[in-house]
Amino acid sequence: MMTTMAALLGGLPLAIGTGTGSELRRPLGIAIVGGLLVSQVLTLYTTPIIYLYLDRIAQKLGSYGKRDAKAAHKHAPAPRPEPGMDAMPEVLSK
Repeated sequence: MMTTMAALLGGLPLAIGTGTGSELRRPLGIAIVGGLLVSQVLTLYTTPIIYLYLDRIAQKLGSYGKRDAKAAHKHAPAPRPEPGMDAMPEVLSK
């Protein structure tokens, strides 16, 4: 957003400038400013839409991954206690 604004403000003198040779520079300035505006608007509107579609696809395909993860978890070995943690139950029971 800030990069686009910096480039857009940099191109404004070309688009609105007057003086000698301005008739040659004005179309370039208009193209720069217009292109930056259009690309920024498209980016701000399409990026959330793409993320929504990817989220929907992930939710549809996510059930397959969850089923596999549950099966893998069932066959996984039980975690071992950290060293020194095996004495904790006796300390707490006293």
